Amino acid sequence: PPLLEPILSVTYGCIVDQEQVMQIVRELGGYTLGRSDLVRRAMSKKKQKVMEQERRNFIYGNPEEGVPGCIAKGIGADVASHIYDTMMDFAKYAFNKSHAACYAVVAYQTAWLKYYYPTEFMAALMTSVIDFPNKVAGYILTCRSMGIKLLPPDINEGEAGFSVSGGAIRYGLTAIKGVGRPVIDAVIRERNERGPFRDLHDFLSRMILKDREVNKRVVENFIKAGALDCLGATRKQLMSVYMRMMDDLSSSKKNDMAGQMSLFDFADEEEKKDYIISMPDVGEYTKEMKLAFEKEVLGIYVSGHPLEDYMGIWKNHITNRVADFIPDEETGETVVNDGDRAVIGGMISAKKVKYTKNNKVMAFLDVEDMTGTMEVIVFPNTYEKEGAKLTEDGKVFLSGRVSLEEERDGKLICEKVTLFDEVPRKLWIRFEDPEAWKKGQKDLMEIINEHGGRDKVVIFIANPRLRKELPAGMGVRADESLIRKLADRFGSGNVVFT
Repeated sequence: PPLLEPILSVTYGCIVDQEQVMQIVRELGGYTLGRSDLVRRAMSKKKQKVMEQERRNFIYGNPEEGVPGCIAKGIGADVASHIYDTMMDFAKYAFNKSHAACYAVVAYQTAWLKYYYPTEFMAALMTSVIDFPNKVAGYILTCRSMGIKLLPPDINEGEAGFSVSGGAIRYGLTAIKGVGRPVIDAVIRERNERGPFRDLHDFLSRMILKDREVNKRVVENFIKAGALDCLGATRKQLMSVYMRMMDDLSSSKKNDMAGQMSLFDFADEEEKKDYIISMPDVGEYTKEMKLAFEKEVLGIYVSGHPLEDYMGIWKNHITNRVADFIPDEETGETVVNDGDRAVIGGMISAKKVKYTKNNKVMAFLDVEDMTGTMEVIVFPNTYEKEGAKLTEDGKVFLSGRVSLEEERDGKLICEKVTLFDEVPRKLWIRFEDPEAWKKGQKDLMEIINEHGGRDKVVIFIANPRLRKELPAGMGVRADESLIRKLADRFGSGNVVFT
């Protein structure tokens, strides 16, 4: 209506601040200045019920309270109701003019930074929520979608917070559990004063002999987080020797304080190497073990994710991510609504079985996906039918309805369970060119024959762009052992499930 033009023209027809709502209810509904302020206050306090009560007054008026209403001013009920719906929607996140103007400036600045300096912007954003692993996990997913690589923490290159390293983001050292800020500051100070740490013995000797607050738990958590990967040994090697090495250094320090000498003190630099504990030939932890350690000390996975090989099937079979069940920090709103039907997919990281008063079994699950962890409740009727599929570390799709409580993360009431391995899918194997396909064809066929099943196999040749779906008789059962074999032979980036 023309009545809205002078109110909204300055903001291109959009309601941007509470004062505009006050003007609308005065000009269209005939509200007094005082009554329009009551509407503004209801908005600022997020009082949706009060706003809804005013709808009838705004449209039809209230002669007893001196409100003419829109119809009395020649505005149809449908139009008035639509305008009020717009104001109600705005009320979910409404601010006064000065506040809205400040937010607009900040929004413009952050949009500019994200566009021109995406890596630096995301590093700063993740540093601001470094103590909240679920939020960091959501931003990591955003980084991946933007093509930004995430690197593990590193005592030689990392900083206290997330930092930029060669176009990638380096995980912040203060995010490692059980490692306080004084320890991180001491590590960075020692590194800046005397240069990078060369190996585990060099790191421990420089920190322990200088009373740098580094204990065994700190070192173990550094190893589990991947922060000592730069020291030229595998995590399994580091874990197998660090305690003995620290004990030797502590004994040496005590001897020095007591004025006692050892053979080590009489040796030259070359001879001293013979006294240092060498790294045993124990190989490296499995990918699953490394990820489990990262989750333990960082709260999230960094070097990969148990679901990364299933990204295609995961995206195609869910309606919502775990992050959709977590309330927004400022508005308290969730993407999902109470009672919505939803399908999530993820890994069961914890399971608690309980008995009801009727001695029936139900379960509470912690389910995690690429964006976080949430609770899923499985009542007795569903558990009786689907319980056998609910195992810890199992990868499942869970369908049911959303359950929301005020100021808490949302939950899913599970009604159906589908294992990832039960979902028909396609396995894509990528080869760079026909020559690479010829070289790898024999190995691929041997692996396929060992894992026969009903999942289809598609060969994709990147240059030139060619694709060929293998006959049904050459299908596979796409389980984790197959994924590992193919990734080891052809590279994890060349194996995709959809």
